Amino acid sequence: MATSSSRASALALLLCALSASSFHVAISGPPAPSPGKDDFLSCLTKTVPPRLLFAKSSPAYGSVWSSTIRNLKFLSDKTVKPLYIITPTEPCHIQATVSCGRKHGMRLRVRSGGHDYEGLSYRSDKAEPFAVVDLSKMRQVRIDGKQATAWVDSGAQLGEIYYAVAKETPKLGFPAGVCATIGVGGHFSGGGFGMMLRKYGTAADLVIDAKVVDAEGRLLDRKAMGEDLFWAIRGGGGASFGIVVSWQVKLVPVPTTVTVFQIHKGVKDGAVDLVAKWQQVAPSLPEDLMIRILAMGQDALFEALFLGTCKDLVPLMNARFPELGMNQTHCNEMSWIQSVPYIPLGKTGTVKDLLNRTSNIRAFGKYKSDYVRDPIPRSVWEKIFTWLVKPGAGVMIMDPYGGKISSIADDATPFPHRQGMLFNIQYVNYWFGEGSGAQPNQWSRDMYAFMEPYVTKNPRQAYVNYRDMDLGVNQVVGDVSTYESGKVWGQKYFKGNFERLARIKAKVDPQDYFRNEQSIPPLLK
Repeated sequence: MATSSSRASALALLLCALSASSFHVAISGPPAPSPGKDDFLSCLTKTVPPRLLFAKSSPAYGSVWSSTIRNLKFLSDKTVKPLYIITPTEPCHIQATVSCGRKHGMRLRVRSGGHDYEGLSYRSDKAEPFAVVDLSKMRQVRIDGKQATAWVDSGAQLGEIYYAVAKETPKLGFPAGVCATIGVGGHFSGGGFGMMLRKYGTAADLVIDAKVVDAEGRLLDRKAMGEDLFWAIRGGGGASFGIVVSWQVKLVPVPTTVTVFQIHKGVKDGAVDLVAKWQQVAPSLPEDLMIRILAMGQDALFEALFLGTCKDLVPLMNARFPELGMNQTHCNEMSWIQSVPYIPLGKTGTVKDLLNRTSNIRAFGKYKSDYVRDPIPRSVWEKIFTWLVKPGAGVMIMDPYGGKISSIADDATPFPHRQGMLFNIQYVNYWFGEGSGAQPNQWSRDMYAFMEPYVTKNPRQAYVNYRDMDLGVNQVVGDVSTYESGKVWGQKYFKGNFERLARIKAKVDPQDYFRNEQSIPPLLK
């Protein structure tokens, strides 16, 4: 790496250390063979203020660990928890944590918003010593309205980005997920998409720079890290290559008025025919219009965002999808920023709700995903709706592609689900109470098995931000995750991009310091 970058990193560490107590130099080389727990903590306190460190013996440990857990099934005594939680407020705190972790054999997991569907950002599937770097105190959003860019910390949540952008100017927005409490770090790392995916693609497509702490404790920007690592962090999944501290993104223009509609259709109202039609119409609509479906029980909700007025939307719908029966009474005109809470929360949602860092979902959950390239026959949709009323049934959320997201080459970023893709499916299961966990889990797996003939093949694709450990987990041999075990799940998330990701991993973290059950393994040959 460039000498100037190394000097800048050293200076940043020094300045930070002076605000704590004394300076600790970043080290490289393989982790120590066994963790020195007290040594790790002692090392940390030389640079990181003790108020930012939480050992299991700390009275506040439990509340800090559980603060952003979104899936209640991991709030269990059986969950393997970290020995320590570090809540940095400066990049140099992260650098020191990596350096101390490498020196004393303490592996790290990284949490930004806590939405990891399998909880791998704050727990381990097997008993092992590790610490969690919780980025929730690093959530600044700095807007440059003239350049239409923003620097966003990984600990910020999506709602905080949307709010900050709109406060700066109503003419700009940002295309990312629907749920406001999702953390930036994990979302951008996996691609990230929402209601403007057809107009502007994924969130990662708009990342133009980043600051990353690598496995040697260096703080690197795009120029210093090089284009390979910059490519890998924009869709290659979180916590495999380093810890992304912040992201610079390009903001996008939004109109003064957008229109939202939400139309419910039951099976008795022709939902089967409408969904069968939707899968061919929605991906070919003008990119200003996104119509997704939430199917649950005997109901299909057609939910749309149109970047324009009702006056323009109604004739478009009459021409392209008249069967839905959309008319002026379905229109809800508003500003773009008002549409952001409206879509998940309805008419009661307010712009201020975007700053609420507490999730309103308090349930157990299991999630799976699919991609569809060829239209599913109507007769199969009939069967799908029978699956949606079975005991323990969940929700199918379907997002149409086409437009910008599908116009970008599959290998432009690690996110490969692009050209020729009709739509994405997310299977969502919620249930309440630990004793009822078996039935919903079984429904999602049975539903997934039923869908196999109708979705992508070789590989059967999945979205990494809808993490699913049923797809496979890494096997560790000689203290390094094996490429062959990772390929089983990795090709489903990344298709042909997986090999390039594994080669980059081998360059930047050959000892596999940053790892979890589904982190990118190094391809060491």
